[in-house]
Order: sequence, then C-alpha cells, then structure tokens
Amino acid sequence: MTSADTEARVRTLRRDGLVLSARHFGPDDAPLVLLLHGFPDTPHSFDGLIPALLEAGYQVLAPWLRGYTRASADRRARYDLMAVSADIAAWHRELGSPPAHLVGHDWGAFAAIVLAKQAPRQWLSLTLLAIPPFGDGMPAAALRYLPRQLLMSSYIPVMQSGASPRLLTRSGAAFVRGLWRRWSPGWAFTDTEFAPTAAVFTDPGRAWAATRYYRSLFTVHRRASREFQRLLVASQPALPILALAGARDGCLSPDLQRVLAERAGATHAALAQAGHFLHAERPAEVVAYLLPHLRAAADSAE
Repeated sequence: MTSADTEARVRTLRRDGLVLSARHFGPDDAPLVLLLHGFPDTPHSFDGLIPALLEAGYQVLAPWLRGYTRASADRRARYDLMAVSADIAAWHRELGSPPAHLVGHDWGAFAAIVLAKQAPRQWLSLTLLAIPPFGDGMPAAALRYLPRQLLMSSYIPVMQSGASPRLLTRSGAAFVRGLWRRWSPGWAFTDTEFAPTAAVFTDPGRAWAATRYYRSLFTVHRRASREFQRLLVASQPALPILALAGARDGCLSPDLQRVLAERAGATHAALAQAGHFLHAERPAEVVAYLLPHLRAAADSAE
C-alpha cells in the first residue's frame, strides 16, 4: 500500500440536480467497503476505521448523505432514505460495481438495510452500527423495551417540527453537541472531532436538509415513504449480517438492538464502553469485529 492509497480523494457525482461528494481511499482494484454515516454526523466519524481497512487490502468510499454538503442541499430536492439508497447504488456503479460490503451507522445503516433487501446478490455483507436488522416482525421479547425506546426517541418529533433547523444551528450547533453527549455519555470528544459536524449543522441550508429525513418518515402519502416502510419490515436479506451496538447507547436501546439482532440471526455484540457513536469512540474494537466479518463473507461468496 502506497502513501497515496491512505489519502482521501474527494469524488463528486451529479444526481437529481445535486452534486454529491464522497471521500475515496485505497486502490481502485481492491474489494470495496462503503461507509455510510448517519445523523448528526459526517463521514469523518469513520476516520478511525479507515486505516485498518486499507491495511487489510480494501478500498473505501465514505459518501456524505445528500444535504450534508452545500452542493447537495437544495429545497427542491428529496431528502429521504430511498433517495439516499439510490445515491449509494449510483456511487457503487460509478466505481465500476466491484465486490462490495455495506457498513452503515444510524441513517446510513437504514440505507444499507434498504440496499441489502433490494438487491442482496449485489453485496457481499451487511454491517449495522447502532441500528438493529429490522424485519420479519417484532418479537415478543422486544415489547418490554419499547416504552423506554419511545422516550429515547422523543427527539424525532422535535426534528420534524418547522423550528428544527433553527434549533440545530443556534449557538454553534449546541443542540447537536448535546445529542452527542446524551447518546454517547462516556465519550469525551474534542472540538476537533466535533468540527466537521458543527460545520454542517451551523449552515441553515444543510440543517434544513438534515431535518427533512425525519419529515419523510411518516409522509405516507409519498410513494418513497411507503416503499421505505415496506422494505424495513420485509424479510432479512440473504447476506451475512453483523450488528454492533454500544452498551451505553442513549439513542437506541442496546437491549432492543440485541433482541432484534438475535431474531434476524445476525452476529451481534455490544461494546461495553461505547455509546451510539461506537465506531468513533472505539474504532479498534469495531475493527476487531468488522474485519473477520468481511473476510468470512468474502470467503463464503467464492
């Protein structure tokens, strides 16, 4: 591996009147790992994973979700998970459709679930960070965790309100910083680590686009919303699935994640000292689970 392989190349892709951006690492002829970020976050949260993936012989593409860059934030555009999933599929084609693994966190995990269910034979594996593999119904064992999850999800109606973009941008994205602290209570992140996210959420246009994802969840009059909900509850894809949780996750119940992962037959682990942003908090521990999963999935596909 050369020094050039470890440096990010910024790629762009035009779709739906937007200019999408991604960070690309590694040799073009290597197996691909797609790293898909969530809310409120950027591809930089994967910085701790990327060196290990490159050392293991992968190329890496880490796209920004549409709306998280200035050139992709437009009030005429769609901001929903079906649009994001189509963006990721387009990125994959742009790179020549190499053998690829899906790794998603938060919204990125939902997009990865959609892609895996739409075309499971197109991907080698699925890895979900802080989001369980939804589908095949809700097991009875999960019901006891739902009341607490409703409380943990109380931020969602706030994000759906018309005031949410102003809430996100004021005081240097203080609300977003508070979410990071609440969702990952043991993580003493630095201003430098928060800076890429602060740049997104202090921009009114990008903050507005980020809130549209929440508005789209329950707009059942829209075909894209109905299709997302259909795919979310559909049967699991025929892919090796790894589901990693942070035992201190303040956004999505670790117990609920465990029960749903077990129902799906996924390989599951909870990182004891991590919260919702486990891949940024404990990258070495995530890598210790991720690399064997990727290798085993590739071996089984041969």
